[in-house]
Amino acid sequence: MPRFRLIATGGTIASRHSPLGLLAGATGAELLAQSGLGALDVEIDDFTTQGSYAFSLADLLALARRTRDALAGGADAVVITHGTDTMEESAFLLDLFHGDRRPVVLTGAQRPFDSPAPDGPANLAAAFAVAASAHARGLGSLLVFDGSAWQARGVRKVETLASGAFGSPGRGPCLRVAPDGVLPLGAQPRPPAFDLDAVDELPRVDVVAAYAGCDGALLDAAVAAGARGVVLQALGAGNACPAVVQTVKRLVARGVPVLVCSRAFSGPVTPLYTAGGGADLDRAGAVFAGDLSPWQARLLLSVALTHKPEDPGPVISQWLRRPSPDGV
Repeated sequence: MPRFRLIATGGTIASRHSPLGLLAGATGAELLAQSGLGALDVEIDDFTTQGSYAFSLADLLALARRTRDALAGGADAVVITHGTDTMEESAFLLDLFHGDRRPVVLTGAQRPFDSPAPDGPANLAAAFAVAASAHARGLGSLLVFDGSAWQARGVRKVETLASGAFGSPGRGPCLRVAPDGVLPLGAQPRPPAFDLDAVDELPRVDVVAAYAGCDGALLDAAVAAGARGVVLQALGAGNACPAVVQTVKRLVARGVPVLVCSRAFSGPVTPLYTAGGGADLDRAGAVFAGDLSPWQARLLLSVALTHKPEDPGPVISQWLRRPSPDGV
């Protein structure tokens, strides 16, 4: 029987109704008992109890260390219960540091622990099924929800309240949980992991959206507030406007890296247009982040800044383009 570590962090799956609103409080043992899984070799770690909307970068880095410690302590797989709001970010950050073939599986719920029909028990049971499956090995950090499993890169919350909360636009799930077992679908290659020991803290990186009539004021404000880098959530395939291009050019010249993503859900960014478009952002020194969401690109830039603070662009470009030869 595999040895599991269940790391409980709160979220809707652990929440009960209170006079002020839903409040996380159920322990990992309570979640495990509610799931009806029966006899499993599970060590429970109640890491924190909060909604994921309240997580800080320090919390995410601490969760990455706790996950690594669980694997170093002999766990065959780690299952993490987590709020859905920022689960896509936690899964991605854990994946950036996960250079191990053993599965790390995140799950949660859209309906609370004390709901008349909670979805958490089925999601947790599916997460353990995936964690125990040979098909999950080498896929890195996985997000399991509503019967499907997604690799961390590209996964997004696509529904605010519905039970099918997650998707991976342009990529799709990698595993399906069926009554007779876990079925493989399609896996994407993974770049080599970053060195967690080289990271003391994650520097601040802000996301600034482009929209019709925008200018560079919010980019400047982010840097003035302490951002070491900025992700531009650009239009279409990576466009902005002349005023934003000029601001990006000035920030890059000051040593502030700018990553370009899209506000569209699917497809990569690429430098095509001039007169304020992506071709001008490219010439201004911005780095195009493929099809990463702005929220995942923010974490990639933050980690890259810890490894090469003076010029993280090549680190990011290499990560985007170079899969690991052995899938880890």
